[in-house]
Amino acid sequence: MRIGLFIPCLVDQFMPRAGLGVARLLRKLGHTVEYPAGQTCCGQPAFNSGAQSEALLLAKRFVRVFDGYEVVVSPSGSCVAMVRNFYAGLLGVRPALADRVFEFSEFLVNRLGLTDVGARFNGRVTYHDSCHLLRELRVEKEPRQLLRAVNGLELVELNDGPTCCGFGGTFSVKFPDVSATMAEDKVAAIERTGARWVVAGDAGCLMHIGGMLTRRGSPVKTMHLAELLGGNA
Repeated sequence: MRIGLFIPCLVDQFMPRAGLGVARLLRKLGHTVEYPAGQTCCGQPAFNSGAQSEALLLAKRFVRVFDGYEVVVSPSGSCVAMVRNFYAGLLGVRPALADRVFEFSEFLVNRLGLTDVGARFNGRVTYHDSCHLLRELRVEKEPRQLLRAVNGLELVELNDGPTCCGFGGTFSVKFPDVSATMAEDKVAAIERTGARWVVAGDAGCLMHIGGMLTRRGSPVKTMHLAELLGGNA
């Protein structure tokens, strides 16, 4: 399968190992993975801030850059939700491409029918449901199925609702005090699990949670699901 790899802004700038993990694993599974150099932001930050004209330009560019691929895969529930759920209203018509854009874990489980990808990781891990991935894409069981199949990994549930970590993209900028309080609650729940790692499918959540963990002096570390699964691919 010829796959277009879409790397979101935060992954590109702050978490490149997640993007590399996607590419390594999909190539290990026998697929052709291409990174079109003309890609830019999907337009979500502009869209969420009310800058519709700027978001429209970026949406049109996304469709133009990725339209030739059989599928598009991204390590970001947030950006995939933007394309699948909001491009129709922004563009005035739902692009055919929207049905071919997948978040990494749902692509592996629901499109390829895989849960065990041959990954190994020694440690106790908990999983954070990012809001866009859970509530807008309805992806909940897929990341857990993948984690449970990892050799040496112990998965413990977070059991906190699930609640938002407080990042919420522009929410954390507009309401920093509320955002920080939500992050404190999330981190406290993570620490109660006894896990040494917290894994998620969105870089924004991991950066927000990771910042609070660092400020608290917590030994818990963050890792993107794609990095965990594809790190030893």
